[in-house]
Amino acid sequence: MRITGKIDYLELPAGGGTLDSVKNFYSAAFAWTFTDYGPTYSSFNEGLDGGFDATPLEPATKPLPVLYSENLEKTLEAVEKAGGVIVRPIFSFPGGRRFHFTDPAGNELAVWGEQDGE
Repeated sequence: MRITGKIDYLELPAGGGTLDSVKNFYSAAFAWTFTDYGPTYSSFNEGLDGGFDATPLEPATKPLPVLYSENLEKTLEAVEKAGGVIVRPIFSFPGGRRFHFTDPAGNELAVWGEQDGE
């Protein structure tokens, strides 16, 4: 259900011309599926609706989407195997642990999970 004022969609840059590599990465690392809307845009619905835009535009700011994982170490391995670059290894923060990575287009994301034993 869509509610006014709540996050409903997340659009990320895919760096002009790298849409296929971005889609391949998320498919391999997280089993995401996509719907293409022309050669430079592909949408996803993976708990949050969003899309990747491969038009050559440079956003003023880059969002930091945060994904959830039941097994942080396993997800980190999947990200690396799919070609992601870990830019901040697993660390603790109030409420859990997380790591940051960049995808093939250079977008930075984070993945978080609960503290061990919670």
